[in-house]
Amino acid sequence: MSKVYSLKTVQTIPVSLSQAWDFFGSPANLQSITPDNLGFKIISKHHGTKMYAGQIIEYTVSPVLGIPMYWMTEITHVEDQKYFVDEQRFGPYSLWHHQHHFKEVAGGVEMTDIVHYKLPLWFLGDIAHGLFVKKMLQHIFNYRFKKVEEFFGKK
Repeated sequence: MSKVYSLKTVQTIPVSLSQAWDFFGSPANLQSITPDNLGFKIISKHHGTKMYAGQIIEYTVSPVLGIPMYWMTEITHVEDQKYFVDEQRFGPYSLWHHQHHFKEVAGGVEMTDIVHYKLPLWFLGDIAHGLFVKKMLQHIFNYRFKKVEEFFGKK
């Protein structure tokens, strides 16, 4: 059985809580903070413009060798201007649970991402994690960190 892995990032953004919430709560902004080489594209037609519990968002993403994969997530939990959770319903992981937390701090907002994920294929998934998945996810979150700094500035 493969392991459950986790990743946590914390970033302070020099904006108001409502600005941060509005930006990260809009599916339309996901592509702008995702590396181009992943081929990320929202394909759902009925996901709406603002996040809500029960919202389904469909994507294609090409994380390995440019091969497009279907990915569907559901926004399962939302507490306005505090946190939301997206969970994979269909896609490349056996488990994907991504928490987004927002907290007002002096001079801006502290944003914390916590991801728990598991790969399919038992020990082969663990090997893939060591070879490239862990590095890929770190790259994605490092890219997001930099893009958020570009959009909103550094704290």
